[in-house]
Amino acid sequence: MPLQLEIVTPERLAYSDSVDSVVLPGAEGELGVLPHHAPLLATLGVGELRIRKGGEEEFFAIAGGFVQVRPDKVVVMAEMADMASEIDVEKAQEARREAERALESGYHEGADLAAARAQLQTALLRIRLAERRHREGRRRI
Repeated sequence: MPLQLEIVTPERLAYSDSVDSVVLPGAEGELGVLPHHAPLLATLGVGELRIRKGGEEEFFAIAGGFVQVRPDKVVVMAEMADMASEIDVEKAQEARREAERALESGYHEGADLAAARAQLQTALLRIRLAERRHREGRRRI
């Protein structure tokens, strides 16, 4: 029995399809989900979400949110979800530079510092996934 996967952000439905498995960046570590998984609700961290379907892998950069797992369906509600093949490396590099400048500027309020660190972490994730996608193309497993 396939597993229905939906990835949604506040802006859009980023992905909806049947998959063989999904690996998610949970707040406490990676979480692997196969069909017939026990029901679960978990917090997501920042990292890569890997989808396996028909002998191929797809990758998403994911940041924050929640995942709801049911035996036949996984719903990822993420603050940010970008498919690796759609990431603009130049924009990600510029976001990284902006975050680094913000961190190097010295004085920060607590929230500003946390936001700059989160921006840097997200930019580095996007760069890593986009560059790997460029090197490897769609990965067959």
